[in-house]
Amino acid sequence: MITSAGCNALDYLLDDPAEIHAVDMNARQNALLDLKRAILATGDHERLFALFGDGASPRYRSILESVRHTLSAPAQAYWERRADYFDPGGTRGSFYYRGGSGLAAWLLRNAIVRGSRRHGELVDRLLNAPDRGEQRAAFSALEPVVWSGVTRWLVRQPSVMALLGVPRPQIRLILESHPGGLVGFVRDKLRHVMAELPIAENYFWRVYMTGRYTRSCCPNYLRREFAQVLAQRVDRIATHTTTVSGFLRDNPGDYTHFVLLDHQDWLAAHDPEALREEWELIFANSRPGSRVLLRSAAPDLSFVPKDIAKRLRWDTATAARLHPIDRVGTYGSMHVGEVL
Repeated sequence: MITSAGCNALDYLLDDPAEIHAVDMNARQNALLDLKRAILATGDHERLFALFGDGASPRYRSILESVRHTLSAPAQAYWERRADYFDPGGTRGSFYYRGGSGLAAWLLRNAIVRGSRRHGELVDRLLNAPDRGEQRAAFSALEPVVWSGVTRWLVRQPSVMALLGVPRPQIRLILESHPGGLVGFVRDKLRHVMAELPIAENYFWRVYMTGRYTRSCCPNYLRREFAQVLAQRVDRIATHTTTVSGFLRDNPGDYTHFVLLDHQDWLAAHDPEALREEWELIFANSRPGSRVLLRSAAPDLSFVPKDIAKRLRWDTATAARLHPIDRVGTYGSMHVGEVL
């Protein structure tokens, strides 16, 4: 699976897999997962939640030092340089507002709430809405604020969208498939997430809007009731700084699940041969019934070569059921396939 900060990999441990290989070209993502694994292995839930639940702690240096010796060498070097990401006294005040996507989240949040107590109160009202009716009413009041001139301008900037993990190929896919353009696409997706899905359990947008989780609204790896089982299983995850193809070439095997996220959008736009090679390696290292999960900015599977797509049985019913309740809510499509 793609590492992507490791939250999903850690949650998958609760399904009791034999092993998980977290693969990412971005060494920072693997360093982040390595740190989460190291703290989880200690069984100290409060230290874990201090850094990754609250997003900052006055004890951040002592927490990092306590697990430094168990980190991989690249992760050690990275966190020695970036320890202040968890400094509560820093300019942005939260780990979740650091790095590229964090900077974009911080800019967008400030565009909405800075200089207006009322706007901050509307965000709180939305996130703490007791029922769907109040949630819709709160978002209805907040939506005009969200789409102020500054926010609209920020969303139109390719550099800001790149920080959010939306590269130019995905922007092109959105522009080609959505009549409202990029702003219309984001507006429609945001309205669906904020008005139609239960906000009380949407930890993705809570951390984005506030820079922290709460004890009742957070990923499973941050819940106290799972601390013991995760501590026992965390060594089943291995991190690899490489491509999916590079990993499969170097580690041939009989893998049962492939979680690809949306990286194939980039391959389809920039390196179709690499996209084809990745699929061939997936087929060579799977078995009939192995499952594939991916998502895309595109509304359909047209970015996958037709002869490749025919080698999987696509569970369109499951994808159609799950895509509308995706709590991130910013992708054009989700696809669940089974190798034939």
